[in-house]
Amino acid sequence: MFRIVFVLDIYNMNVVHAQGGNRKKYRPVHLASHICSTSEPIKLIEEVKPKEVYIADLNILQGEGPHNTNFATIRQISCRVSTMLDPGISSLKEAMEASPLADTIIIGTETASLQTIKEVAAALPGKVNVSIDKKHGKVLTSDPLMPQEPADIVHELNALDIRNIIILDMDRVGTSSGVDSQFLSNIVSISHHHVLLGGGVKDIADIEKLESIGVKGALVATALHNGSIPLHMAQQ
Repeated sequence: MFRIVFVLDIYNMNVVHAQGGNRKKYRPVHLASHICSTSEPIKLIEEVKPKEVYIADLNILQGEGPHNTNFATIRQISCRVSTMLDPGISSLKEAMEASPLADTIIIGTETASLQTIKEVAAALPGKVNVSIDKKHGKVLTSDPLMPQEPADIVHELNALDIRNIIILDMDRVGTSSGVDSQFLSNIVSISHHHVLLGGGVKDIADIEKLESIGVKGALVATALHNGSIPLHMAQQ
């Protein structure tokens, strides 16, 4: 079954609305939502009742405030619903600290080197999702050894004991701009792991398109909040 993973971008213990990857402009999610009346994470989860959530810890990703600002909130969420967490991991130590907070953790090319990704996958077999982060058509990374083509990264990941690969297109986040079927079809064809997509999914037609090319799930926020994708598709 195709997975609709409900996205929670958490900043200062509140859920915000992500648009276009410009994190400085994110606003409380309930201000633009048809499905929730609050941006308080626990109350929002109780209202929406998602089957599965993806949490991006924006305080860590932006380097703002104490490292553990949102940890108590994240822990409460993961007690209620299956949770994958992106806490901006850049080291094995950070991965080990974050691992107890969620069912699976996400380690992305934006914050981690290829070597760190390999170390974390070895230390936490089957509990890691790797996010290939893209912006302006390029892989987001500060690692000179990270391949510049997503397909080359996938080849590197094929040998690792990880759960999923996430293709996260920051330019499409919150834009409902649609999906790049040709690119994703190629990624699916070479990956030994399930592929999930984050960014740009706008409606049921996009979901059907992704399912037809073998993508196993999508990280969705905007299309659920505005009603383009029926909420029941993401619920328990």
